[in-house]
Amino acid sequence: MACTTILVGKKASYNGSTIISRNDDGGFEPKKVLVMDPKKQPKKYKSVIAHLTVELPEEPLRYTYIPNVNTKKEGIWPACGINEANVGMTATETITSNPRVQGADPLVRYQPRKGREKEVPGGIGEEDLVVLVLPYVRSAREGVLRLGSLLEKYGTYEMNGIAFNDADEVWWMETIGGHHWIAKRVPDDRVVIMPNQFGLDTFDFDDAYGAKKDHLCPDDLKEFVEKNHLYTGPDENFNPRLAFGSKSDSDHIYNTPRAWFMGRYFLPRTYTWDGENADFTPESNDIPWSFVPEQKVTVEDVKYLLSSHFQGTPYDPYDRVSGFHGKYRSIGVPNSDDSGILEIRGDLPEAFRSVEWLSLGGSGFTCCFPFYTNVTKLPDYLSGTPERVSTDHMYWASRLIAALTDAQYYSAIILDERYQNAVLNRGRALLQEYDTKMLAGEDVKLLEEANQKIMDMVKEESDKALGAILKNTSEKMKTRYHRNDN
Repeated sequence: MACTTILVGKKASYNGSTIISRNDDGGFEPKKVLVMDPKKQPKKYKSVIAHLTVELPEEPLRYTYIPNVNTKKEGIWPACGINEANVGMTATETITSNPRVQGADPLVRYQPRKGREKEVPGGIGEEDLVVLVLPYVRSAREGVLRLGSLLEKYGTYEMNGIAFNDADEVWWMETIGGHHWIAKRVPDDRVVIMPNQFGLDTFDFDDAYGAKKDHLCPDDLKEFVEKNHLYTGPDENFNPRLAFGSKSDSDHIYNTPRAWFMGRYFLPRTYTWDGENADFTPESNDIPWSFVPEQKVTVEDVKYLLSSHFQGTPYDPYDRVSGFHGKYRSIGVPNSDDSGILEIRGDLPEAFRSVEWLSLGGSGFTCCFPFYTNVTKLPDYLSGTPERVSTDHMYWASRLIAALTDAQYYSAIILDERYQNAVLNRGRALLQEYDTKMLAGEDVKLLEEANQKIMDMVKEESDKALGAILKNTSEKMKTRYHRNDN
């Protein structure tokens, strides 16, 4: 699965919040947005893909999640969520590896029963991770440690990157082979960019085996690296990317261009990104995993990048003249099922500090709206998505708007931009209104009213945009006559 991740430390963000975000680029799977009642959280979890059964702890927390509508086909695939302890989690960013790692610690794949041989369950994966971890942790660090213990016990059948945040910290975790993993706390003043490629480029083993302040890993990771001759870089500074990652031709088409565009956006003056003397190009293997941005980062910045398609460069797939359009895989793509931006606002009371900003279906041309996560239910416009197409639900309305905008990009994009701006503007105003009410001492139950009001607004704007963009696209159909018969 292809995805893109952006992480923002609290001193790098516009309001002191921590932000983790990810495009969930799947396969046009209808999605709904739910709140898991702790009483309904299973005591025993069984995965669909790996046929693995996992016993779960007692007393889970309530949490939001974005499952597939049809969970029987490939499982839940929860995407991301925030629990009632104000801990966020995205799962997952599919990342790269190399044959040395895979040979030393093979992935744990499901083996169906053959003849007299018994079925062998696989490890855990994207289908499962949010359900297995998010309900049982009260900090971002706890999220890393719980998932790490599960990986060591059960293994995994795929390479993944997972983000966690709470009011103070952001952590990034990457799996290594079948049972190993590595994690680093994002420095408070930094932004992280991740494009489906193993990302970490610095790691301190002394800290990981000592104070464990900013680095975590299994007890045997250093021995694993040395025994299997995994590291190919200079001895003085360990670069995990050189040990566990890749630098293939396909990376240069699929992954590094996305890091290049995001770095170019956040650091336009720090480095040269274009021309013969560029510090980094779309095919550079050494684009930094993290950096201090030139300006404080907003939710709107993150949304723009997760929707982007190399605007302002010769590689924009909608460019008509450069000759390079479509050369590289862009960030915002039509097969995004959802795009979640999880904002934990540490300067606000715990009851309403967590907000999830969400786009559904085809991230390039969909709106982004907020909702409060400390609730017991969400409006039907979000939670009731059916498998059939229905404009009565946000997922399908978004899909239709995105598809029609793409079909007539040059005439429809202005209509789509107005729509996206209207939802962001009105969403911000409603957040401000209800934050003010909550600060004045209103009951937490008011947050469900706020979410309903936000979704009523989103439906109003989506219906209006769908009508305008459908009219525009219909008028551009190839079979058309202009004789006005009365």
